[in-house]
Amino acid sequence: MPDVSVQVRDLSNSTFAWFQTYWLQIIIAVAIAVAIVSALYALRRLGARLCREERGRGDWLTIVGRVVTKTTNYFIIMVAIRAVDGYAQTPPMIDRMVTFFFTLAAVLQGAIWAREFILGAIEHKTSAEHFKGEAIINAMGLIRLLVSVVVFAVATVVLLDNIGVNVTGLVAGLGVGGIAIGLAAQGIFADLFAALAIIFDRPFSKGDQISFGTSSGVIEAIGLKSTRIRAYTGELRIIANKNLLDKEILNVSGRDHIRLPFTIGVAYETPPETLARIPGILTELVEAEGGKASRAGFESFGASSLDFSLLVDVPGKDWGIAHPLRDRLMVAIVERFAQEGIAIPYPTQTTFTAAPDGTIIMPYPEKAT
Repeated sequence: MPDVSVQVRDLSNSTFAWFQTYWLQIIIAVAIAVAIVSALYALRRLGARLCREERGRGDWLTIVGRVVTKTTNYFIIMVAIRAVDGYAQTPPMIDRMVTFFFTLAAVLQGAIWAREFILGAIEHKTSAEHFKGEAIINAMGLIRLLVSVVVFAVATVVLLDNIGVNVTGLVAGLGVGGIAIGLAAQGIFADLFAALAIIFDRPFSKGDQISFGTSSGVIEAIGLKSTRIRAYTGELRIIANKNLLDKEILNVSGRDHIRLPFTIGVAYETPPETLARIPGILTELVEAEGGKASRAGFESFGASSLDFSLLVDVPGKDWGIAHPLRDRLMVAIVERFAQEGIAIPYPTQTTFTAAPDGTIIMPYPEKAT
């Protein structure tokens, strides 16, 4: 192995000779480097001005500004040196040193930028009012740790690979270690990633009314491990995030209308011309109450009535409006049918008996002939 003192002496001699030969190019390169450094510092100050409090941390301009302000002095200086390295005709040994330190600066700076941008994107996705002070505050510390570990682990592998280190074994070791940790804590990680899926995908949020499986209720809290749902019967249901997402979820708060179904039976004795007018009568009554008749028509021949189907859509999602409308509509139907002479029958049975001689005894008096 060459003596270190010899290498230092060779470096000093080559540097001195380089200064003697290319002093003018070096002066120009230094001036250019100073200009590059000044421009990058100005850009970093501009990024700081973008981080205004009134925009909020989730605003994209604020995120870009925060990324730019994370530019390190080391990276700025190495960019300037690398930019003028070729123009100044640096010796091979110095050029290799510049390349190494620039690679180190670029990889570390890229990791810092990526980390800040990812965290900013997460804050942007969770900047809605229903996540403030709730899930994002609980999750942000762990998210920050996970993002930092992943980003800087990738940066370390890229850096080692760029300086000629064989990283195959390291990558394999990291993979085996990650699998072992994942198997040991798969339940915790499953619920954690389910919580992140809820935060990002937003199938529901705090205050939403949902139905899942055979249960329903109002979302009270979204945590890292579980979600708390207040049932309509009063009890608080606590369900693991993974188990919740594995079910079909109906977000009742996301509906744009409420549908009220009715089945209305009329007597078989109703004249055909009156039966033909019933769909129009039902539609008229629905519209008079402020609803929309999605369907009003004959449905089936029932056991003791001719059944009509009525589907009423009430705009909005407020049951406080839909329930009173349903009550008023039912009363209006009874009143209108009474005016039209339309009977709404109840299930009845007629029993026929026979006399000893086999003649049928009618259940009602026979008309005199």
